[in-house]
Amino acid sequence: MTGRIDVAGLYEALDAERQARGLSWRQLAGEVGVSASLLSRMAKGHKPDLESFAALVQWLGVPAEEFMRDLADEADQDTSPAFETKLMPLLRAERDLNDEDREYLMQMVTATMKYLRANRQDS
Repeated sequence: MTGRIDVAGLYEALDAERQARGLSWRQLAGEVGVSASLLSRMAKGHKPDLESFAALVQWLGVPAEEFMRDLADEADQDTSPAFETKLMPLLRAERDLNDEDREYLMQMVTATMKYLRANRQDS
């Protein structure tokens, strides 16, 4: 697959998780092990280097593939991050849920979104 990083989607997911954890951008950078200036550049659309990208998605706990876009299909698709990607940080921040509850909810949401996307393509 020829693809590129969805910088805007990655930045949105980082921001959601940062807010959920009550961190500043500088604190997030310190936890991840990247420079705060990298995060500032990402806010302007600059893509991170491979090592930083790997560290960021690992910190998020999200598969890197969630932020990869296929160039061949890009013109036909919405480039915003998947709903599931946006939801993960919110579920992790919810203190009333245990890990099993979070996993169950993510499976339900993922299955529902897959169904909706398939039906949308058929119509």
